[in-house]
Amino acid sequence: MPGYDVADVGELEAEGPGGMVRKVRRAVDGKAFGFNYFIFPPNQEGLEHEHGDSNQEEVYFIVKGSGTMRVDGDEIELRPGRFVRVDPAATRMPVSGADGLEFVTIGAPIGSQYEPPSWG
Repeated sequence: MPGYDVADVGELEAEGPGGMVRKVRRAVDGKAFGFNYFIFPPNQEGLEHEHGDSNQEEVYFIVKGSGTMRVDGDEIELRPGRFVRVDPAATRMPVSGADGLEFVTIGAPIGSQYEPPSWG
């Protein structure tokens, strides 16, 4: 059995609201932290959410397109190559610009072990 897994974003099923999520962590059987790939069409609001209950810190890495990340009332410009880290209890919502938006999310709870969610 090999000591690695491989997944191509373009070959993963489009899931979640509007088919915007590619569940990469599940595809490669990652266990230490959560990560997924998102593909937003132009001018699309994402899910407003926070992770205070799970104490999960998230990092977003922008791959392609443009938009903003609304974090606790602030708007942060999103552009390729930019990383945005968000505290667990901060409310966040990605919003794509006119070119759409593609990004990777990476998350894990602060101070405890990551547990993959039942939904994938």
